[in-house]
Amino acid sequence: MAQHLVTFHLDDPALGAHAPLGSHEPPHPVHVPTGTLVTEAAHTAGVEITQPCGGQGRCGRCAVHITNGDVRRRSTLRLSAEDVAAGYTLACQSVVEGDVSVTVPPQEKIERRLTTDRVVAEVEVPIGYDARSMQTIQRVSLSLTPPSLDDQTDDWSRLVTALRQQADIEEVQVSLPLLRRLGSILRDADWQVTAVFDSALRIPHSAIRLIDLRPQESPLFGLAIDIGTTTVSCWLVDLISGKVMAQVAEYNGQIARGEDVISRIIYASKNGSSAEMQALVIDTINSLIAAACEKAKVDPQNIFKATIAGNSTMMHLLLDILAASIRLAPFVTAINHVPALTANDLNLKINPEATVDCLPGVASYVGADITAGVLSSGMEDGEPLTLFMDVGTNGEIVLGNRDWLVTCACSAGPAFEGAGVVHGMRATRGAIEEVWINGDTFEPTYRVIGNIKPRGICGSGLIALLSELFLTGVLDKGGNLNSHLMLEADDSPPLQTVGLSHAAGGSTARIRRGEHGLEYVVAWAHETGHGQDIVITHVDVDNLLRAKAAIYAGYTVLAERVGVPLESVERFLIGGSFGKYINVEKAVQIGLLPDLPWEQFQFLGNTSVKGAYRALLNRNERARVTEIASRMTYIELSADNTFYEAFTSALFLPHTDLDKFPSVAQALNKA
Repeated sequence: MAQHLVTFHLDDPALGAHAPLGSHEPPHPVHVPTGTLVTEAAHTAGVEITQPCGGQGRCGRCAVHITNGDVRRRSTLRLSAEDVAAGYTLACQSVVEGDVSVTVPPQEKIERRLTTDRVVAEVEVPIGYDARSMQTIQRVSLSLTPPSLDDQTDDWSRLVTALRQQADIEEVQVSLPLLRRLGSILRDADWQVTAVFDSALRIPHSAIRLIDLRPQESPLFGLAIDIGTTTVSCWLVDLISGKVMAQVAEYNGQIARGEDVISRIIYASKNGSSAEMQALVIDTINSLIAAACEKAKVDPQNIFKATIAGNSTMMHLLLDILAASIRLAPFVTAINHVPALTANDLNLKINPEATVDCLPGVASYVGADITAGVLSSGMEDGEPLTLFMDVGTNGEIVLGNRDWLVTCACSAGPAFEGAGVVHGMRATRGAIEEVWINGDTFEPTYRVIGNIKPRGICGSGLIALLSELFLTGVLDKGGNLNSHLMLEADDSPPLQTVGLSHAAGGSTARIRRGEHGLEYVVAWAHETGHGQDIVITHVDVDNLLRAKAAIYAGYTVLAERVGVPLESVERFLIGGSFGKYINVEKAVQIGLLPDLPWEQFQFLGNTSVKGAYRALLNRNERARVTEIASRMTYIELSADNTFYEAFTSALFLPHTDLDKFPSVAQALNKA
């Protein structure tokens, strides 16, 4: 097959010219065969081209400029005729058929970090925690009799004898790598060692798994990890005391290959890309481990267990297991209950023999993050009828109590987590978290995390903003910005307006026409931390309405399917990293939450990592997670036309049927 020369350049505005990637030297040529996608050629060259839609050609954000030669375009979606004529193409939809030179524009980078006060909270050690009776990772000090000419027992048998006599351990499993080091460890320690082992299966006549031998007593640490579609969270835990030593979080590195699970499944299904997706999330986890250990001054080699929760797709991609069946009817996972692994199996940078325990899931779209969340919430052990929701990129819902549990999932999308919104961001320093709009002047006031200049709007801020725009008439019921409130063109200040916007005669400069149609300016450029206007566009509103409609339709249809009136639900428990900061009144006003008494709502934060933490500490809690998974009945909403009808009805503010939201009707009358 013919080989072609592909040369990549980075469009560096700072240099005012096309500079070679990574240096000022001539770029190195990359030779690829005919038919190679530009994205594949870029990967071979070590060039990063983000693909938020997973390479489906839907988002248009992998556009590159062909400056020499030509490519065959499979699709030009999101590109205008002028763009194509100027040489722009979608890298994921363009095939190399000859020598070509490609200029890559500056790629979107997630520069916001999640290690802020918003994700760090004091965690109480479970009452009555006793490491010796509850924890599977144990240590025991052993004194071995050295060999002699009179006693030539082999080293392994000598260790097994010591474990039986001094620790009442009858059977031991050991890996070959540790067995290879056994002799030197024993002799270097002068036959006085501490054995670290996993007793997860320690019942009469069962074996323990030897993890390590140390010349002295070793501290014992573990990890509770939640692999979210958007964010990975990691807690470093002292297994002796149960105390959380450090909490860290970071964006999932897989975002560059898809912002939602479907996009990632599609990308991972391409040749060789499944291993790449695994490497991206493993790199993210390892960076968090390093950060947590640095923060707590802990040697990673003293981490002997990791308990991991995540949705079904994230768990499959973590393990490099084919996930294609998750998105195809009849929507079946490859595995829900993963056998125990070791850190070495996944290349985690902790003790290589450490146990890796992946918590069980239920179905294709209800994974271990939900079983862990139900454990954390305690709903499965209580009498009150409870509805539990994990609000994130996917909306997973569980309804029931200690007698029964039913569950479903809906694709909410990442809008409430900051993705898919022009100025959306996570709840970190610089995020607008609350907004109020004056009904007479249409002027906003806002509160920013960290009390600094704003850089974007987080989930709670977006909910508040939608509510305020709706109640003040800036948005109509269908989510359209009111063009009648715009200043006349001759009166409109330029886009770089400094100072307060002008309002007169029921009009405002806050509403204007932008690149994506009408938009509302929340903060002018001089007020922001990056010197750009912060706006919400019609497209943003559309994405937010779809997200809230999916969630509302999900829990209403689930309740209808089991014959439970929504009004009879006694508790609404809301998980997810951003849920803790939602204003209930504002969430009801946009139709995200049902119009019920506020005291029935309780926000629990990241229930997935909390459940993983409890399962990490207590073998009985770990067994409860498995029991929870077995008790949950999964309902597939995609096979139910009722869901699509409910979704369509909820694509309005707050809903097509205002009778379902009497408090909102009252607020509108007052407005």
